Amino acid sequence: YRMISFILLLCRFFTIAICVTDQYVLDDKVGLGRVFDGIGGLSGGGATSRLLVNYAEPYRSQILDYLFKPNFGASLHILKVEIGGDAQTTDGTEPSHMHYENDENFFRGYEWWLMKEAKKRNPNITLIGLPWAFPGWVGHGKNWPYDYPDITATYVVSWIIGAKQYHDLDINYVGIWNERNFDSKYIKLLRYTLDKSGLESVRIIASDNLWEPISLFMLLDQELRRAVDVIGAHYPGTTTVLEALKTQKKLWSSEDYSTFNNEVGGGCWARILNQNYVNGLMTATISWNLVASYYGELPFGRDGLMTAQEPWSGSYVVESPIWISAHTTQFTQPGWTYLQTVGHLAHGGSYVALTNGKGDLTVVIETMVCSALFAIDPLIVVSTYVLLGDLRAKLDGYKDTQRPTFFEKLSPLKLSDGSFTLNLGEDEVYTLTSLTSGLKGSFPDPPPSAPFPTTYKDDFNVANPPFTEAPDFADQTGVFEYHINLTDPGPHVFTLRQVVTQRPVTWATDADQTISVIGNYKWENLTVSCDVFMETVKTGGVFIAARVDKGGQSVRNAKGLFYWIFSDGSYKVTNDLASFSEAPSLLLLQGQYATGLLNGYPLWKNAVVLGPKNGWAAIGTKSFELAQFDNFAVKAE
Repeated sequence: YRMISFILLLCRFFTIAICVTDQYVLDDKVGLGRVFDGIGGLSGGGATSRLLVNYAEPYRSQILDYLFKPNFGASLHILKVEIGGDAQTTDGTEPSHMHYENDENFFRGYEWWLMKEAKKRNPNITLIGLPWAFPGWVGHGKNWPYDYPDITATYVVSWIIGAKQYHDLDINYVGIWNERNFDSKYIKLLRYTLDKSGLESVRIIASDNLWEPISLFMLLDQELRRAVDVIGAHYPGTTTVLEALKTQKKLWSSEDYSTFNNEVGGGCWARILNQNYVNGLMTATISWNLVASYYGELPFGRDGLMTAQEPWSGSYVVESPIWISAHTTQFTQPGWTYLQTVGHLAHGGSYVALTNGKGDLTVVIETMVCSALFAIDPLIVVSTYVLLGDLRAKLDGYKDTQRPTFFEKLSPLKLSDGSFTLNLGEDEVYTLTSLTSGLKGSFPDPPPSAPFPTTYKDDFNVANPPFTEAPDFADQTGVFEYHINLTDPGPHVFTLRQVVTQRPVTWATDADQTISVIGNYKWENLTVSCDVFMETVKTGGVFIAARVDKGGQSVRNAKGLFYWIFSDGSYKVTNDLASFSEAPSLLLLQGQYATGLLNGYPLWKNAVVLGPKNGWAAIGTKSFELAQFDNFAVKAE
C-alpha cells in the first residue's frame, strides 16, 4: 500500500503519457475465416427470468425490446432457454412439461412465452433448448438420466415437438445435459430419435461443459462426430484446444460471462465477444444470463445483460452489456464471415472484422483492461487500419467507454487511400461499419426503484392465469402452480399447489423439502399467514416461514423461522429448513420474539428467535408431496 500511495502522489506532479502508432491490415483477398453464428443470451439455468413475466405493460415490452428488437438495443441473434426439469438450477426451479410419465403440459412456465416474444421481435432468432435437470421418473429414481437413454431422448424430443405443435416455435439446436458428463450412446440415440420424429433440421450441441473429452471422443468415433453439429464449451477463457479444432465442427462458447453487469462487467463482455474468435475461433457466444430478473440476494445477483428485478415498481435498468452487445449485433448477422485478418492490438485489446460478402464491412475494436493499477493518463494508441481487396466501403463509427457515453455515434470516418486512423485509449470499444442501420433505442425513464410492498396478499383467484406461477413467488425446490379444485372445493376453488412428488434428477443440491420464497430480503418484523391443505393424509406436512436467508444452490442450508404443521395434528418451530426429524395458520415475528396461531388459536407465543435478523417470507412442504396454499398474506413493518 505504501508503494502505491507513493506512486499516486508522484502522479499529481507529473503527467505520464504514452503515444504509440501501430498499423493493421484488413484484407478479404487473403481468404475468409469462419462463418459467424451470432451473439445470444440464456434464459434459465436457474429461473433467471422469473420476475420478468410479472412486469406490467408497457415496461415488460420495453425490456423485451432492449433485448431482442433489431437495431434498437442488444438485438440478440440467439435465445437459449432451459428445458425445465422441476429442480433447482442456480436461482430457482423451472417446471417440466412432464412432471410425471403420463403427464404432458406445454403451457407451464414462462420460457415458451419468452421464445415467442423474442421471435415476434426477431423472426430470424436462433432458438436453443438445454436440460439442466430432469423429472425423477426419467431417471427411475436414480440421479442419472443415461441409464434409460431412450426415455431421456423421448422426453427431450417431446419438448421440441410441443414447442412447434403448441407455440409454432422451431427449435434450432438442442443440448445434452448442462455441465455434466455426456454419454456417447445417448447422443447417438438422441440424433436417431430426432430424425425418426421428422426433426432432421434440429442440430445437436455437445457437451455444454469443457472442450475435452467430447472433442477427443468425436475424433475416435465417426458416428458420434456425425451426430454432433456444434461443440459447445462453457467459460472457455477465450481459448480452445487442438482436438476441438481437428473435428472441423463449429465451436461455440455456449455459456459465458456470468459477471456483475456494471461498466466493469460490460468491459469483460466486450473482451469476450472479440477474443472468443481471435483466440479460440468461436463463432457464437451466449451470455449467462439474459436478464437479471430474480431476487438480487439470490446467487449471482445482477449477472444479466440488464437488470429487471422489480415488477412491483416497474423499475428496470439498461446496463452497459446491452450496448456492448449492440456493437456487434446491430452491425452483423449470422451468416456473415470473419476475415482472416483479425487479431490482437500490439499494446492490449483486440480487433475483429466481418463481411457479408456483398461489400459491407464491420470492424469491432476493444481496448478493455482488467484494472488500472496506477493513476496515469491512458495509453494512447494511434492505430492505422489499411483496407485491401474489395473492402472500400464508407465507414460510420460507434464508441463505448467506461464512462456513461455508451454506444455514441461518431462522425463518418474519412478514408485516405483505403486506410483510416483512430486514437484509442484504454477501456474503449469502437465499431466501424458500412451499415447505416444502427440505433441507440430508448424509452421514457421507467418508474423509480421501490422496495417490495409491505402489505401483500394473494388469494390465487385467477380463472385463466397467463402463467402457471403466482406473481413474485420464486420456487427454490419443488414447483408451485395455480390449481383449480373441481370436486367439492368449498371456499378454496383456486389455490397454489406444490406438484412435484418425486425428487428430480438434480443439477444442484436441492433441499429435501420444497420451498418458494417471496418479498423483501430486508424484512425483519412481519406477519405471515396462509390457508393450507395437506393432500398426503398420514405423513404430510407444510410450513410458512419468515426471515429465510438463503436460496438458489444454497437453499438446503437456509435458516429463518419455520412454522410447521403436520397431517397428524402436531406442529413444530425450527430455525432452519432441514432441522425437523419426524413427525397454518399465522406466524407473527417481532424482533427476537415470534408467535404462532392455528385457526385463530395461539399455539405458541413469544418464542425467542435466534436468527437470522432478516430475510424473505416463504411457503413449502415437508417433502416432495402434494399440498395446497390459499389466501397468502404478509404484513411487514
